[in-house]
Amino acid sequence: MANNKIVIKNKKAFFQFEIIETYVAGIVLTGTEIKSIRQSKASLVDCYCHFIEGELWVKGMHIAEYTFGTYNNHEPKRPRKLLLTGKELHKLQRQSQEKGLTIVAIKLFVNEKGLAKLEIGLARGKKLHDKREDLKSKDTKREMDRYMKR
Repeated sequence: MANNKIVIKNKKAFFQFEIIETYVAGIVLTGTEIKSIRQSKASLVDCYCHFIEGELWVKGMHIAEYTFGTYNNHEPKRPRKLLLTGKELHKLQRQSQEKGLTIVAIKLFVNEKGLAKLEIGLARGKKLHDKREDLKSKDTKREMDRYMKR
């Protein structure tokens, strides 16, 4: 269990947002949810975090129903509570209230102890011209790598 690396990434997060700061948070899950994550049946597309009464929750994270689950299977898109220290929660809440900043999920993984963790980031939305510049720099890097291999 500890040697299989399960990493589910939110590829759109780096394209649509400029990540300022990252945190690793635990997630409150049910038994069938962790089993689905271990089968890599989760998605972070359109996933974001928000505060409810001082607690951080992730919304929009899709964890597919467990195939061998019975009548007590979980709801795939339910909000899930994130576990951070009080200091980190206060800092994130203060920073997320600034204009233009949001908290997005970057990566979902299972650590060496077998626990599911979510890497979240404090992010600022990119403008269209910033996205174009990123695409241009990726293209030039790809071209340079192609010529270096010859």
